[in-house]
Amino acid sequence: MTTDKKKHSIHTLQEMKREGKKIVWLTSYDFPTAQFAEAAGLDMLLVGDSLGMCVYGYEGTVPVTMDQCIVHSEAVRRAAPNTFVVGDMPFLSYQVSDEEAVRNAGRFLKEAGVDAVKLEGGKRVTRRIHALLDAGIVVCGHIGLTPQSSGQLGGHKAQGRTIDSARALIEDALAIEETGAQLLLLEAVPPEVAGFIARKLRIPVLSIGAGPECDGQLIIVSDLIGQFQAFTPKFVKKYCDVATTVTDAMKSYAADVRAGTFPADEHCYHMLKGEGERLPELMKEFE
Repeated sequence: MTTDKKKHSIHTLQEMKREGKKIVWLTSYDFPTAQFAEAAGLDMLLVGDSLGMCVYGYEGTVPVTMDQCIVHSEAVRRAAPNTFVVGDMPFLSYQVSDEEAVRNAGRFLKEAGVDAVKLEGGKRVTRRIHALLDAGIVVCGHIGLTPQSSGQLGGHKAQGRTIDSARALIEDALAIEETGAQLLLLEAVPPEVAGFIARKLRIPVLSIGAGPECDGQLIIVSDLIGQFQAFTPKFVKKYCDVATTVTDAMKSYAADVRAGTFPADEHCYHMLKGEGERLPELMKEFE
């Protein structure tokens, strides 16, 4: 699968904001999906810690490790060399210290070749953002519903729905931009608040469940294609139903095997010409 797409950079994305062009962002966790995304002309890919639920079947994102994120990021990078790839820093990969944050973010760049890293939190992580920027790493902030700290939020609930929480979100967004982060993701935020933040900030502001007024949109690929079955967030639009298609295909396969109609002759490898006649003689040797 080939594409004539030019390599995206952080400058490409910033220019898209200035020109009012919407940025298209999608999660990806494997080589085939990333190949499809690049062929489709998407601007960004996120190797999200959502792989914990979408790939490994965890109940949330907290158990995801750096090693898991690196392996999946490597595969995505190989498949999508011209797409802007963001590695998602998992729980406890950056919370402990600036040094730990830089070391782990650096692994994303050195071992997987990603273009940027994403970390959750507002004003409380500005020190970490500073440290990453000082190390020459492109940073995407993430505020609103932050799954790694969903326990503090009382679950996976939308944020910024009251004046006080909206004020806190705006303050977090301004602090992240002031710190120097080059991108910001808003999750599960009312569009009125998200739109204001997108207009207020100079950096690209992306939405996942934060309405249409942001500079671009992110969605979980497993939701988009109807693969993830545990639950469907309010903000998801399913563009196909892979789960039903694949399940039906597996049922048909099982039925063919049980009925003896698969494999048919066209699915079989036969002896080379002239070798088949000698087969009975060979079999006699083992009788």
